[in-house]
Amino acid sequence: MAFHLTPEAEAELDDIWLYIARESGSVEIASRLVETVTQRFWLLGQHPQMGRRRDHDLREGLRSFPVGEYVILYRVVAGDALILHVMHCSRDIEGLVGGES
Repeated sequence: MAFHLTPEAEAELDDIWLYIARESGSVEIASRLVETVTQRFWLLGQHPQMGRRRDHDLREGLRSFPVGEYVILYRVVAGDALILHVMHCSRDIEGLVGGES
């Protein structure tokens, strides 16, 4: 079992790092946050069923896993965690991913 990131998830991680670095004025703080999130990718890769099923409120087969003020959205594909998005929990998650397949 492993994890894989979509290009969108990679770009979102970069955006999160840049935002935190700018707002906090600290590259170290931004790097620690992104490291905390990516550590959860490894956990989900080993235990892909851990996340909350979002079949009924978002999309069939979608799962979520919280990391502080952020949420990882992913699917289990061939036993691996496919990380689709990483976003702040205050965002309109349903509006952003509700229409995706």
